[in-house]
Amino acid sequence: MSVYGASVTKLIEKFESLPGVGHKSAERMAFYLMRKSEEEVKDFAQAIYDARKQLKFCTVCQNMSDKDVCDICGNASRNKSIICVVQDPKDVQAIERSREFNGTYHVLHGKISPMSGVGPDDIRIKELLARLDGTVKEVIVATNSDVEGEATAMYIARLVKPLGVTATRIARGLPVGGDLEYADDVTLGAAIEHRVEI
Repeated sequence: MSVYGASVTKLIEKFESLPGVGHKSAERMAFYLMRKSEEEVKDFAQAIYDARKQLKFCTVCQNMSDKDVCDICGNASRNKSIICVVQDPKDVQAIERSREFNGTYHVLHGKISPMSGVGPDDIRIKELLARLDGTVKEVIVATNSDVEGEATAMYIARLVKPLGVTATRIARGLPVGGDLEYADDVTLGAAIEHRVEI
């Protein structure tokens, strides 16, 4: 028996199915929407529907876009000789926030994970290789530093090096402003291993 009624309970369950949303947060979101006007709720629902309906993947980099070619790939001022390979579309946004990268991207939409049944053919590696037409000089692999991310990075490096493309990996280590005494062993080890000359 539902305390709130079937329709509100279903709404809470839908919010709860979102990543990182627990039951209490789902309830707060549902009740927040229930206090809005009918017009505001329709606008909210329409925004979700429109975003999903208009969703495309850039034909060049595979990033989410509402156009065939995303704004980054369509920008003539971007350095097309460098491709930064990331796992997910949200990773593009994270790197863009740094304002340190002016190349282009390639979104894999996952990582190689044999334990989960995800192989190289299940992510967008073929599309990356199709872009290596002689104009690309470097592929920066910016996958996560977990086991699957590392395996994906090594796999990509083995594929692109014979094509005369330099494969690099983003550095790992201590965060800016971090204290050595609070760093875990793995992070500190990565910082030592990937040290740079000053």
